[in-house]
Amino acid sequence: MLDSVVALVETVDIILPLMQSEEENAWRQAVAKKLSLSPERIKSMTLRKHSIDARQRAVKVQLRLEVGIDAPLPPDETPRWNCPPLPAHAARALIIGFGPAGMFAALRCLERGIRPIVLERGKDASARRFDLAPILREGRVIEDSNYCFGEGGAGTFSDGKLYTRATKRGPVATIYEILVAHGAPAKILTDAHPHIGSNLLPNVVKAIRQSVLDGGGEVHFLTKVTDFLIERGTIHGVVCADGRSFEAESVVLATGHSARDVYQLLAQRQILLEKKPFAVGVRIEHPQALIDQVQYHIPRGEERPRLLPAARYRLATKIEDRGVHSFCMCPGGWIVPAATENDEVVVNGMSLARRDSPFANSGMVVTVEPEDTESFAKEHGVLSGIAFQKNLEQLAKQAGGGGQKAPGQRVVDFLSGKISSSLPAMSYFPGATSAPLHELMPRFMMKRMRTGLRLFGQQIRGYTGQEGLLLGFETRTSSPVRVPREESSLQHPQVARLFPCGEGAGYAGGIVSAALDGLKIADAL
Repeated sequence: MLDSVVALVETVDIILPLMQSEEENAWRQAVAKKLSLSPERIKSMTLRKHSIDARQRAVKVQLRLEVGIDAPLPPDETPRWNCPPLPAHAARALIIGFGPAGMFAALRCLERGIRPIVLERGKDASARRFDLAPILREGRVIEDSNYCFGEGGAGTFSDGKLYTRATKRGPVATIYEILVAHGAPAKILTDAHPHIGSNLLPNVVKAIRQSVLDGGGEVHFLTKVTDFLIERGTIHGVVCADGRSFEAESVVLATGHSARDVYQLLAQRQILLEKKPFAVGVRIEHPQALIDQVQYHIPRGEERPRLLPAARYRLATKIEDRGVHSFCMCPGGWIVPAATENDEVVVNGMSLARRDSPFANSGMVVTVEPEDTESFAKEHGVLSGIAFQKNLEQLAKQAGGGGQKAPGQRVVDFLSGKISSSLPAMSYFPGATSAPLHELMPRFMMKRMRTGLRLFGQQIRGYTGQEGLLLGFETRTSSPVRVPREESSLQHPQVARLFPCGEGAGYAGGIVSAALDGLKIADAL
């Protein structure tokens, strides 16, 4: 009896022209050439990484393949998530907020035999979707159920980009695998810039909620925390707006960066907070065709090849000790209203999975250091950064002229300091009113924004031309406040068993980094 042939396994990086990048025969020929062996010996290939290289005029695709030589590779296992049964008297952890940090903290708690009790101020993803209509069509914000608050957090209906540079914070691949196990497309495991899309994310977060419930956890929606139960320096529970209280051995504070009432509660209870740098600015929008033209070297008017995704960009510089950079770039996307109260206008960006909008938008923001908010410090103390944000949001509301209309200005007019006589077509559904954004911004922001845009206009031809639109204001990029925690225990230095977590506490900057922080905190409970 002959022994079965065991595959030799190699990982190979190849580069192919765009039009050959999906042809398996082209893969095989390129791999065989690189390994100096006969193509017939290559019995199977599995894609591990896919990225576009558009640095040269001829766009190429970089592929990382795992190759089975002389015998096929064993099939990949589909990512699954499961946890052992909870013990009858499992310890309990309250998790305040069900965004990425809270969701992944809850899953990890179950894996560790801890019962997560999730308290979310907003609604579940299905009900939450209906609450987006009033803000889009009537300009009316439902203050606990909107683009920022509710199941899945701010990312659920605002894009779902997963690209992160937070690789030192934990196992990024684990986050992607858990998402795939809950219904995210498998290609996020191989794409260099993974993205789920606002149309697919709601079902993913609902599946995560079901895993929490099936594992023995609890998820309470429309449950807004209004006070903490603290005795002798240790937190043992919370009080909610409906009068209920919840108690547990640990409390994870994973509220996201827009829960300003939680910061105010912490300040009122004299629980230590720290100011931190953050960034504010505008949304900048262009026709997607302009970005495709520049990034992919496509003549204007010529259709983008089917195999190319809507082009992205990333721009960054430093001007007079302050960063100026693009943020949360949404190719083929939409600008959406992200206000959480009715006296403000806030803009953000999102894309559907197909990324097929005719527009490309991005945040264009300037770093704000604590000293830049000093004029608000006398009245607001450690929350001066939040007051700075709120002031801009209220100015935007007034200049927009009502509802969720945003103040807008052509880029070229912002640079020359004049009100735009008209505004270009845009993706922002509530609409915009022509306004002098250069006057509404604090001077230190405006000067750096102008210098940065002029520089970026040299890098992307047409970026500062007539087709570029600015909408104000993008203020919710990150928290202006950090809720401190001890390096070893990850507990608050003043309040034992209180675990600050994720973006709202100042330890993350996106879906993946927040999810990683959720895992980290759950491991520390």
